[in-house]
Amino acid sequence: MTELGFQSTLNLPYESALEKVTDALKAEGFGILTSIDVKETMKKKLDVDFRKYTILGACNPPLAHKALTARPDVGLLLPCNVIVYEEGDTTVVNIIDPMSMTNFIQDPALEAVADEARQRLKRVSEAIQK
Repeated sequence: MTELGFQSTLNLPYESALEKVTDALKAEGFGILTSIDVKETMKKKLDVDFRKYTILGACNPPLAHKALTARPDVGLLLPCNVIVYEEGDTTVVNIIDPMSMTNFIQDPALEAVADEARQRLKRVSEAIQK
């Protein structure tokens, strides 16, 4: 299976891991545009119980501007998703690798932007493991 992102397993409670990843994203210039509580949504829409699971839509405005200027339809791949979910006594954080998304587009104008985003998100992944 192809890796889509940077995965970390943290020995932290879910809420603490969610706060830690949000802070690490902010430190790299990413804001949270969307936050989807999958557990709540599954309960509300399907009346099923699900683990604690959040999908964060992270955006670095200067990088998004560069990408959208180069190619407006790249908005289909934005924002950068980060998932945080409970796995037993640990919490898993998986951050999209923007370079994996460039495989869909294969546009040289986007490669530099995706590479910069990748470097920043990789640093987020490394920071949350400390």
